[in-house]
Amino acid sequence: MDGFWQQVGGAIASEFADLSDVAEMTRLGVRLLLAAVLGALLGFEREHKGKAAGVRTHMLVALGSAIFMTIPLQIGVQPAELTRIIQGMVTGVGFLGAGTILKSDDESRVKGLTTAAGIWMTSAIGMTAGLGQEVSAILCTLFALIVFALMPRIVRLFGDDAPEPPRS
Repeated sequence: MDGFWQQVGGAIASEFADLSDVAEMTRLGVRLLLAAVLGALLGFEREHKGKAAGVRTHMLVALGSAIFMTIPLQIGVQPAELTRIIQGMVTGVGFLGAGTILKSDDESRVKGLTTAAGIWMTSAIGMTAGLGQEVSAILCTLFALIVFALMPRIVRLFGDDAPEPPRS
């Protein structure tokens, strides 16, 4: 009976052996945590402005995107082969973002495009963090926050003087 339990214990131990050492565990933890934090920053900005996709959505998109990058690298997928995963992610997240776009009864009004683009950007940031490009992920997040926060002010500043479009 001891042999049976040793086999069970060995099988369970091998199932939890995907992180071989502390350095690899730390690397994975840092990448996933960074992706979640950066996604939270973008989501907080969106939620603060009353948008549908907020903190949790952006965190999950960033974290999921990071996982889709880290795990293939962990199991030995060659970096060149990651391009197919990246292509799939870009397309898949595009469909997720498309769910946030609403066309109103007014033919000229579409809502949710910025939220959709933000979800897409959050996925790219998560992928960047997952690939171990932490500084690039942080820089991209700062640029996204600038676009979210600063550009509406600039548009309002210059938008008042813009001529009205012709009505048909």
